[in-house]
Amino acid sequence: MAESLAHTKWMCKYHIVFCPKYRRKLIYNKLRADIQQNIRDLCKWKGVEIIEGHMMPDHVHLLLSIPPKMSVSSFMGYLKGKSAMMVFDKHADLKYKFGNRHFWASGYYVSTVGLNEATIAKYIREQEKQDQIEDKLYTKEYEDPFKGKAK
Repeated sequence: MAESLAHTKWMCKYHIVFCPKYRRKLIYNKLRADIQQNIRDLCKWKGVEIIEGHMMPDHVHLLLSIPPKMSVSSFMGYLKGKSAMMVFDKHADLKYKFGNRHFWASGYYVSTVGLNEATIAKYIREQEKQDQIEDKLYTKEYEDPFKGKAK
């Protein structure tokens, strides 16, 4: 559905994927709830709607509706920069593990969403389930060649 500004009708939706620096899973999993709330707050403050979002263990998927008065690159700089500062403000001990307050890896993936919004939203919702199913199909017990037992 098209939204409107003073003299503009618009529908600008983007599928965005970004990840923490070095894809650090342990720290990321511990901070998951805080990061989700930070992203919600930052989007709300800028007037960006989160249509769908999912946090994987090592990356974030978002389907966002960003007003045309704001570029995707400026919004992503704001989102990643402010959310990193918010994480470090709340969890001061992380400053020693992440040099110079760099929480997110540089760059991100973005694609525009046209009429296939429902397909992308479904993909974001169900990606983790699909990954778990595939993991179960390919699970193999590996043996330590020096001990002869499963790890």
